[in-house]
Amino acid sequence: MAINKILIVDDSATDRFYLTELLEELGFQVVALESGEACVEKAAGIMPDLIIMDIIMTGLTGFQATRTLTKDPATTEIPVILCSGKLQVTDLSWAGKMGAKACVQKPISKDELKVIIEKLG
Repeated sequence: MAINKILIVDDSATDRFYLTELLEELGFQVVALESGEACVEKAAGIMPDLIIMDIIMTGLTGFQATRTLTKDPATTEIPVILCSGKLQVTDLSWAGKMGAKACVQKPISKDELKVIIEKLG
């Protein structure tokens, strides 16, 4: 599967902007949302090829949103990368249990993100 459209989900406007700029520089189409709830509600309609989501958000966390997406037949095939500024070993374990394909530390570098996306595509 070729990855062209990426959905970014983060409650930080700064992080959404950073990731949008980085991904657009790499040639991807980007859609950004600011909450786990918005992601769960809109992902099936947006149909991204990949979702990059913050773990720690108010309301629905990245873990909870990922779990919901991976259980829904309409979105179960969309790979999710979780990210956090305060990544811990337990986060890596939980990310996998919730269905995420990767879990990365913020701020993620362009080269690191490119490698992960290429592996998923």
